[in-house]
Amino acid sequence: MAPRIRRLGLPLLTASVLALATACGGGGEGTAAESSAKPGEKIKLTVDLFGDFGFQPLYEEYKKTHPNIEIVENVTQFNDHHSNLVKRLATNAGAGDVVAVEVGYISTFTAQPGKFVDLKQYGLDKRQSEYLDWKWQQGLSKDGQQVLGLGTDVGGLAMCYRKDLFKKAGLPDDRDKVSALWPTWEDYIETGKKFAAANVPGAKFVDSPGEIFRAMVNQAPVGLYDEQDNIIVETNPEVKKAWDLSNRLTQEGLTAKLAAFSPPWNTGFAKGSFATIICPAWMTGFIQEQAKDSAGKWDIAAVPGGSGNSGGSHLMVPKQSKHPKEAAELIDFLTSKENQAKVFKEEGTFPSIPSLYDDPSIQNFTKPFFGDAPIGKIYSDAAKALKPQHLGPKEADVRTVIGNGLGRVEQGKQTPDEAWAQVLQDVKKIK
Repeated sequence: MAPRIRRLGLPLLTASVLALATACGGGGEGTAAESSAKPGEKIKLTVDLFGDFGFQPLYEEYKKTHPNIEIVENVTQFNDHHSNLVKRLATNAGAGDVVAVEVGYISTFTAQPGKFVDLKQYGLDKRQSEYLDWKWQQGLSKDGQQVLGLGTDVGGLAMCYRKDLFKKAGLPDDRDKVSALWPTWEDYIETGKKFAAANVPGAKFVDSPGEIFRAMVNQAPVGLYDEQDNIIVETNPEVKKAWDLSNRLTQEGLTAKLAAFSPPWNTGFAKGSFATIICPAWMTGFIQEQAKDSAGKWDIAAVPGGSGNSGGSHLMVPKQSKHPKEAAELIDFLTSKENQAKVFKEEGTFPSIPSLYDDPSIQNFTKPFFGDAPIGKIYSDAAKALKPQHLGPKEADVRTVIGNGLGRVEQGKQTPDEAWAQVLQDVKKIK
């Protein structure tokens, strides 16, 4: 099983690539053609993804009822996938028939409706009533008239933690008692100080401050952008509060200084290098993959500060596809209610279809790896409590600038104030 490196809006496209995205925006760049295939002719559909979406079993199932369809999946790293898509849209060549887009980039691509098939042409607007309203809206063109992408999953938040390390530190290890330790982020930091005082060999409290910052900002009513797509990093007090609290983790010596999805970070799971990690549903699959020998040592508690969302994706059809009808039909299948439930149980990615949240097969779903934690209930409750936040067109790039600043503090290159000043200057360069 491939590492699930796909849900995190980590770091990102270069300025030159983003300029391409801007240049190829707008409507009118060609029209979607019907399939060029003749009746009964073999059709090859390419599906471009970033990491393992758990679709392989679904492809085999699909081909049983569509024997003329061959499906080829192309998987690349998160950054490469999105930058390649920008370039391929700009040149009108090389994009897959079906492409995945992570939530941090969805506004960038829905701002280019002329480059994507309106799935409404193939009846997929019928799916609207199934979806979380905000998730559906994310896949529409800016004017709301075109359906450009169907959602796969959402990243409702929890906190994964190492029970054995908590026990060594003299902290409670029962998930309800752990949740009670940190109703707020300030309480989370105080718990981290108690963990640090216990001097558990080889273990820090948290991997790094970046995803803590992201979780805090995602819990706020308004994040990095206002509703008019203005960047408000400098003026939104919630962003500065998240910055200050995230840097306190560094200043208190609570972080393992492991950049997310780096090789040392991957190894850190197996070595028990950190005791807690922000844990959207998709992260559970990643932990299980990276820490194969740690079954029963991990568990899942509530996230401080309430719920929030981190990650999630949409599937889209570029207009350059020669088989848009068949590509749209495949998206319809891959994102169906039944298949979103299947992928969650196998891969951990949580459905974006709310009628599943009270389904007994989801509510009662547990994972032995996490000590039989009631994963279905935990993430259903998180999804129900989730309050959507407006995402701007360069969301991922703003987050990268902030993440780089947090990294400079963690590496001792700048003080929090110095790094914040540079962040504000760097954000102003994002156009």
